[in-house]
Amino acid sequence: MTAPLVRFAPSPTGYLHIGNARPALLNALFALRHGGRFLLRLDDTDAERSTDVFADAIAEDLAWLGIVPDLVARQSDRAAIHDAAAERLKAMGRLYPAYETQDELERRRRRQLGRGQPPLYDRAALELTEADRAALEAEGRRPHWRFRLDHRSVTWTDLVRGPAHVDCASLSDPVLIRADGSYLYTLPSVVDDAEMGVTHVIRGEDHVTNTGVQVQIFEALGHPVPVFGHHNLLTTIDGEGLSKRLGHLSLRGLRDEGFEPAAVRSLAVLTGSAEAVRAVATMDELAALTDLAQISRAPAKFDPHELDGLNARLIHAMPYAQASERLLALGVPDDRAEAFWLAVRANLAKVAEAGDWWRVVAGPVTPVVPDPGFVAAALAVLPPAPWDGETWKVWTGAVKAATGAKGKALFMPLRLALTGLEHGPDLAGLLPLIGREAVVARLSGE
Repeated sequence: MTAPLVRFAPSPTGYLHIGNARPALLNALFALRHGGRFLLRLDDTDAERSTDVFADAIAEDLAWLGIVPDLVARQSDRAAIHDAAAERLKAMGRLYPAYETQDELERRRRRQLGRGQPPLYDRAALELTEADRAALEAEGRRPHWRFRLDHRSVTWTDLVRGPAHVDCASLSDPVLIRADGSYLYTLPSVVDDAEMGVTHVIRGEDHVTNTGVQVQIFEALGHPVPVFGHHNLLTTIDGEGLSKRLGHLSLRGLRDEGFEPAAVRSLAVLTGSAEAVRAVATMDELAALTDLAQISRAPAKFDPHELDGLNARLIHAMPYAQASERLLALGVPDDRAEAFWLAVRANLAKVAEAGDWWRVVAGPVTPVVPDPGFVAAALAVLPPAPWDGETWKVWTGAVKAATGAKGKALFMPLRLALTGLEHGPDLAGLLPLIGREAVVARLSGE
């Protein structure tokens, strides 16, 4: 395979959600796996709904996921290229004007359905004479423009689905240009893919029918047809499609909740594939696991609760260097941050939770002392400074010898007195961080 150029072409009309992350990542990972390039092309031809705020948010969300585009483009900057392609299609008779209103089309569809006929456009506009068109325009009508399909089957070998086809005889001639002159998605997408050299189009299976239409447009314009791959879509556990309205599944919402991008990547990509869903730390590792031919044809049901487990596993294995800046932001001093991280990470589900444990280390803490006599005995055998990772073992051994306590009866009173909590990280790591002076104070009830 020559180095591929793939693209992700979202509309900047809302925030990206986990369902958008799937095609973005599959494209980026395909490029990474095959030494190719990734194009971010903003489909901003909907001028009323597209905003710079959403465009900037898309770039931020992709960067958070670990996707850095090699190329960035806006379809709105390429209008002249789209216009030229439209004029070529008009000149060859493949793009023709139609004047029906939506109400007229709807009435026609209802009549067809009532007769048991498929509700296809009947190409009545092709029968109009120049005089007919002039009369309609004199009434104030402006044409929309339809692409005249060849009534044949379009076939291709799909990267995900294998041999695929669309019978274009079963489709209405699609509208490519609205009556106000604006383009629908179909034509600009084909023109930009061709002009920008996109070699592989990897997108959701909801675009399969579009592919039959777009292949004919590629061919009509004399452009090479890219390789297509149509992956299954992420749905909710109940099978509901994901949308931009599901704010809790927006990428920025997941980021704000403290999920690691690697957890989101792993779930978005591995769900609905032959690979078991697991925490994959890097893009390179995920690319090596991602084979489009191994993606299931069944819907990929996304369970956000799985993120919790994936996130925790990533945190438990996360090296200090990856967490260091966030620990400093949580108030953990630089000279103690690495030891602290290694002591607490196994008890975290999210990095931000480390802040709670730093407050336990730094204090103040309200000790819980159900047996003052036991705590006094423990204080009496407290080892001298300096302390290290063996101090806890030495101290609890001395407390056991002095009191006869063992197991939970030995360890729980000490944990309660030092942290005020019944659970938490291994005290062998926390004790040197708390320090002897603070430990004395807590055991003394100060």
